[in-house]
Formats: sequence, structure tokens, C-alpha cells
Amino acid sequence: MNRQSAVNRTLLAAAGIILLGTGLLILAGGFDIYRSWRMTPPNGWPLTTPADVVLSDANRTRWSGEGWWWPAVIAALVIVVLLALWWLLAQRRGPHPGPLTVGDRTATAVDGVELREGALSDALAADTLRLRGVQQARAGMTGRSRHPEANLDITLAPDTDTGPVLQELYDGPLERARQSTGRDLTARAYLHASSHKARRVD
Repeated sequence: MNRQSAVNRTLLAAAGIILLGTGLLILAGGFDIYRSWRMTPPNGWPLTTPADVVLSDANRTRWSGEGWWWPAVIAALVIVVLLALWWLLAQRRGPHPGPLTVGDRTATAVDGVELREGALSDALAADTLRLRGVQQARAGMTGRSRHPEANLDITLAPDTDTGPVLQELYDGPLERARQSTGRDLTARAYLHASSHKARRVD
């Protein structure tokens, strides 16, 4: 399990526990379970009888006359919304491998050479652009450092046969990238041509 999945599961588990506990607390008070089961809740325990409310009139109007109250509420809500947007964008971005050691997989940053994913993407795109029939090429890296994945967006010249291009891509740029990084680099290529609709080839 990668770091992003672990963080997501932790946050979802915490939110689920909080919501479940709150719901059980409200149900226990609403159905008068404490009295029915002859249970004595701790002092100050909220929602112990059906007549109790989540917020009393005193609590709801406690700071309504203070000048700092509404700005504080608005600022807190803005922070919550920004954190939610940041989390949503983090899901869309997906994992990235980060720096890759070149050559031996067991090499460290001290003994080996590290290659940043941006440099590997640029090199892979430039190498792909040299293939016959390729007019434009862009590359990006996803996955993790142990299992990186290359995503290539390739524009072909009109009437170019995709079969030879894919074979040359596999035997050329991708194979050189595998040899230079020492990893089993998987790849996904999106092929476009000016006379066709965009096609996806895995």
C-alpha cells in the first residue's frame, strides 16, 4: 500500500469513527436507552434523554454579540474548504516515482546516480520524437520508484502505420529507459493522428 492510499484510508477511518460515534450517541439519547437499560451516563454527558438538544439556546447565542465571532467562523469554513480542495486535487494528481537510481537497483544516493522523473520524461519524449512517423511526443511518469510507469502522448504523421511505431517504441526508447534505470518500466501510449480520432493503445 502506497503512502497516498495509507493517508486516505486513515482519514476515511477517522471520519467514519467520528460519524459512527456521533450517530450512536444521538440514537442512544433519542431512544432513551440510558433510562431503559438503567445506565447512568457520566456527568456532563450530552444527549442523555429525548428532550436534550445538540445546541441549546444559550450555546447558540453565546458569542453572537462578539465582533470576532462571524469572521472566525468564516475563516474556519474557508480553511476547511481549502483543505478539501487540496485533498481532491491530490487524488487527481496520482502517485509519482520521484528520483530513480540509475543502474543498480540497490544503489544509494551516495554510491549511485539519481535521475529525476522530469529528466527521464524529457529524455523519453526526445527519444520517441526521433522515431519514424512521429511528429510530436510528450511523456510523463506515474507509479512508484520501484514500479514506475511511463505515459506517452504521441502525434503521428498522416497515414503512419501504428504497428511499426509501437514496435520501435518498445525496442528503442522504452528499452533504453529500462536499461538506464535498471527497472521494469511499464508504459501506456496514446497515439493521435491528424486524419483520425484519438486512439489509446496499452
